[in-house]
Amino acid sequence: MTDADLAFATLTELRTALASGAVGAEELAHCYLRRIAADASNSFITVCEEQALAAARAADAALAAGQRQPLLGLPIAHKDIFCTRGVRTTCASRMLATFVAPYDATVVARLKAAGAVTLGKTNMDEFAMGSSSETSYFGPVANPWDAARVAGGSSGGSAAAVAAGLAAAATGTDTGGSIRQPAAFCGVSGLKPTYGRVSRYGMVAFASSLDQGGPLARSVADLRLLLGGMEGRDPLDSTSAAVPATGPATAKSDRRRPLAIGMPVEYWRDLPADVGAVLAAGAETLRRLGHRCRDVSLPHTRFAVPAYYVIASAEASTNLARYDGVRYGHRAERPKDIEDLYRRSRSEGFGAEVKRRILTGTYALSVGYYDAYYRKAQRLRRLVRDDFLAAFADVDAILTPATPTPAFALRQESGAAPTAMYKQDVFTVPASLAGLPALALPCGQAGALPVGMQLIGPHFAENTLLSLGEQFQAETDWHRRRPPAAGGGPAP
Repeated sequence: MTDADLAFATLTELRTALASGAVGAEELAHCYLRRIAADASNSFITVCEEQALAAARAADAALAAGQRQPLLGLPIAHKDIFCTRGVRTTCASRMLATFVAPYDATVVARLKAAGAVTLGKTNMDEFAMGSSSETSYFGPVANPWDAARVAGGSSGGSAAAVAAGLAAAATGTDTGGSIRQPAAFCGVSGLKPTYGRVSRYGMVAFASSLDQGGPLARSVADLRLLLGGMEGRDPLDSTSAAVPATGPATAKSDRRRPLAIGMPVEYWRDLPADVGAVLAAGAETLRRLGHRCRDVSLPHTRFAVPAYYVIASAEASTNLARYDGVRYGHRAERPKDIEDLYRRSRSEGFGAEVKRRILTGTYALSVGYYDAYYRKAQRLRRLVRDDFLAAFADVDAILTPATPTPAFALRQESGAAPTAMYKQDVFTVPASLAGLPALALPCGQAGALPVGMQLIGPHFAENTLLSLGEQFQAETDWHRRRPPAAGGGPAP
């Protein structure tokens, strides 16, 4: 097999090849490390070459001894928001540019225990605040399909790394769409699990009531495999839930069962014609599989984005208060006094978008404005959630666009009002506010750029969404398409 064949194989295919001895884990790690070294997308902040090769050699020894952990020898990357022992965790910020965590996040520890080989830490929007991966202190991430366009955010480095064949799969986090939007822009599959399915311990906090870790991969079947290694109750995270695991063995009962799929009218208005046509074709594929698609209404959708940005900014202002130059993070040189230390450390350490959200959140929580903004936003959040619960009384899943457009140009939003970028999250934020699982997967192209669709399910209905996605990908090959510059065009 060529490097490109290995680099664009699915996790399931690579697992079979490793088990049969057709390829070794060290050989596989070398393949990806060579591609990372030659890549120009800026998908990685830190490459863990020595650690990856050592882990791959250990995996080869374990395979030779007959061990078969679920992810043994499979090369993955972690979004640089997950703490990794002995490797820096920067959150793409100057504030944490030299921080090395003394422990592994639960997600990292569990995937390591399942045998995964960590290639490195991927680029992202600073502290996960953004929709384009352009707010990174380490520079923007380029989309593998068109280097002049964004990879999406905030998990843009993870999505671009998978799309470009730099990692077999990657972890991401999703607060308001940060897995689903970059997955759609880069033509890969991404899952935001139900809030609580995946532990947040060791995941640097942005907005604690919304943040959720999840997988990005080449196929939905790969998402299922990776999620199986990440999920589960964690005594170190009081918000994690004890629920039945997802996985191949529990998925069979959902397969081929005709489902009612709702298409919310509020999400399908005013789409560009080419995007609308691609999504309509995706819905038709689901109908051909025997599922019933019908209109539903989620009337409070229009309030989701403003409510989200009040709540998320308020929580960010609290979570990021600890970065003051004393306890954590960048410290200004030669301060005149303690006030100067705080002021300059935070001014120098944080980028413009992070500062904007801290100020917005602090304002929303301040005396005299709490009821007018934060409390009202929480009430709107409940209405958005109630809309979904009412819809799920009649349908099994909800089908929507993942993004309003394909990937937009780099620096396109630099001269625009911040709210122009926030509107990129219009289709992903509602499910986040409601704490629901949501799957993004490629369903076609507009011109030469991928278009993604989103499937949203009731709380802890990941099996239903993954089964739907697996059925869709059994009938289509969009998930097997390769960016021409990254691997020589569409896979056969």
